[in-house]
Amino acid sequence: MSKPFFSVCLLSLTLASCSTLLNHLPGVYTLEIQQGNIVEQDMIDQLKPHMNKRQVLYIMGSPMLKDVFHQSRWDYIYSDKVSGQDTVQKRISLVFSGDELAGIQGDLRPAAVPVIKPPRETTVIVPKRDLDRTLWEKFTGLFGFITGDSLQQKDPENLKPKPSDPAY
Repeated sequence: MSKPFFSVCLLSLTLASCSTLLNHLPGVYTLEIQQGNIVEQDMIDQLKPHMNKRQVLYIMGSPMLKDVFHQSRWDYIYSDKVSGQDTVQKRISLVFSGDELAGIQGDLRPAAVPVIKPPRETTVIVPKRDLDRTLWEKFTGLFGFITGDSLQQKDPENLKPKPSDPAY
């Protein structure tokens, strides 16, 4: 009786440790799993007292949970599982008084000093290109259909009559 019991215990311990061993094998890629609303500190820093629900909705997105019994509370829950690491969970509850934001509860707090975010936009200056001929002129030039109008527009020397022209 002790031999089968020992075998069952050994087998159950081996199977239980398989997930731990497989998560830490070198060269094995596992996905990062994100669930819920992504909640970051810069989002919380943008929240100000007395903001209306529409402004909060613009910053935070729609809440994960809307409790039927607590209509004035929005709950945001975020869970992140990075391969080989413990699961990180964040929970934020926004409390409203009427249509205005009254309080914030949870894992993240707004900064004491107002944070000014630098703009993420960049301006790229593209230099003007000097084109000698348009694409249509290049295409028609392959077949010998270059018209005098297109050459005269580009080169003022072509406007002068030449001795070989009959109008000269």
